[in-house]
Amino acid sequence: MSEIKIVFTGSMGAGKSTAIATISEIPVINTDVRATDIETAQRKETTTIAMDYGELTLDDGQKLRLYGTPGQQRFDYMWKILTKGALGLIILIDNAGSDPIGDLARYLDNFHEFITETTAVIGITRTDISNEPSIEAYYAFLQNRSIQLPLFPVDARSKESVVMLIQALVAMLEFG
Repeated sequence: MSEIKIVFTGSMGAGKSTAIATISEIPVINTDVRATDIETAQRKETTTIAMDYGELTLDDGQKLRLYGTPGQQRFDYMWKILTKGALGLIILIDNAGSDPIGDLARYLDNFHEFITETTAVIGITRTDISNEPSIEAYYAFLQNRSIQLPLFPVDARSKESVVMLIQALVAMLEFG
């Protein structure tokens, strides 16, 4: 049985922990602590300070090892640690955040080298709460940067949405 490591990253509150918990067949291991800084505490009770970890076994017996990075920039030292040995990256962006396209730019820049060596897919969450920026605005942003990555509106609480992101990532790895 082979194992595949996939990393979820993205903005704080975008649903990384939720996405992993939605599809993990084991209880998720997390490093969540009570949010103490004002900005984070206003948005959510807890925050990830190191990682989330879950597992999913595919129909063919392959085991997906699912890692989630902390969303806050101050924990960015974990990002490179967690991507080591990973086959791909799922970037989740909170569309209801204060600057979602800026958040996407930050994650694309921070993970540029890793994405160049592997690939990534992008999931835009919380479009039910805020429909701006539009999905078209994200595509225009990617096009302006000459980046060709799949991008989908998703619900991190939906198994179908999370599985779709994983399937898109696997397709990108197989067919480039």
